Amino acid sequence: MKNFLLVGNGAREHAIAEAICRNADVRLFAFMSANNPGISGLVRKSGGELAIGDIHSPQQVEAFAEGRGISLAFPSPDAVLAAGVTDALLIAGVPCAAPTREAARLEWDKAYCRELLRDFRVPGSPKFGIFDNEAEAHSFIGSCSGQVAVKPSGLTGGKGVKVTGFQLNDGVEAKQYASELLSSRLGGNVSIVIEEKLDGEEFSLQAFSDGSKVHGMPLVQDHKRAYEGDIGANTGGMGSYSDANHLLPFLKAAHKDDALAIMQKTIEAFRKKTGKPFVGVLYGGFMATKEGVKLIEYNARFGDPEAMNVLCILKSDLYSIFEQMAAHKIKKAPEFEKKATVCKYLVPEGYPGKSITDQPLSIDNAALEKTGARVFYASVHEKEGAICTQSSRSIGLVGVADTIGAAERIAESACGAITGKVWHRRDIGTPGLLKRRTAHMKEIGTA
Repeated sequence: MKNFLLVGNGAREHAIAEAICRNADVRLFAFMSANNPGISGLVRKSGGELAIGDIHSPQQVEAFAEGRGISLAFPSPDAVLAAGVTDALLIAGVPCAAPTREAARLEWDKAYCRELLRDFRVPGSPKFGIFDNEAEAHSFIGSCSGQVAVKPSGLTGGKGVKVTGFQLNDGVEAKQYASELLSSRLGGNVSIVIEEKLDGEEFSLQAFSDGSKVHGMPLVQDHKRAYEGDIGANTGGMGSYSDANHLLPFLKAAHKDDALAIMQKTIEAFRKKTGKPFVGVLYGGFMATKEGVKLIEYNARFGDPEAMNVLCILKSDLYSIFEQMAAHKIKKAPEFEKKATVCKYLVPEGYPGKSITDQPLSIDNAALEKTGARVFYASVHEKEGAICTQSSRSIGLVGVADTIGAAERIAESACGAITGKVWHRRDIGTPGLLKRRTAHMKEIGTA
């Protein structure tokens, strides 16, 4: 038996745990900040062990790993990587398939990432500037006619970026927000990044990296805006979909090829700069524009919800992939089923503002099982035998089928089997939404 340690406890980590446990020779060990009932069940079934503690503490995680014969570890969430949990495990002699703190800097320091891409001439960056001076930031916004994306340089849980025409009405508000970020240091960094506003369609490309080569997964489109029709505040992601051909209805194979090439050049640039490999999952948020594929930002881990889409259709053994990554050599490109997926998140009432917490959910297990959907627990806890809401997204429900339409119907049916003070975006994966995406690409001359 092989002992695998997973650090983290969201729906993304539940999906990772489920994929790992398809290998009957693996025992799952989990270190979590809260008890995810789905992960806990997999731990018990595999004969492993779990602990609840501070997942951002390298010392606590390393202490849990010690003496348990861990053969491979995967610290997952962004803040965990930024805290150096991977580094502590590696020093303790535990192989890891996740990035070190320095490698994860591609995510937790947006200024560093843009400078790396610029210095090593990696294509795909929009016009940008890095600022710690208010007047200079305002001048750059003016040079872009106020059409910009304003970003804290550090981690903000996916909610710190504001774009003109969406969260910001105009250049005046963009300047005000830039000033606010510089004074508050949101994300923990002194500087901010301001980029020209891009027009196109966003897509997510996740890849397994062994430090020398990136192996791409199926493309996914996430939905950050809270409400149907892509309106409202940004969230951690209300749901996502992927297509059976591993592209998206409005994209061509060339879009994926270009994005993967940018990612490959990025890990090569990181090695040239630091002399060290990027080992782990690299996730690029891209936009297909009239001027080509542009990189919006990197994450140094699986996406949430995008991990659920791709791991539900992963044919290869995830433990073996991780093991080869940790050894710096993926021997064979991972394989995925030719299936479409749609993920919809149930979220508590009040989300993404002040969520109503500690509310029990009524789950019709028979009806849920009948839909065939995959169920992944996120920000929930068990109380007196009931699954209860917490402050963030509650449960991810994934439909897998031959077409996006069929997968969407499965996910929507599954949402109906869970009742309580939760809600979801019903339009994710629907024909109307896909038509709008395709029409937008034609409108800007990209399709």
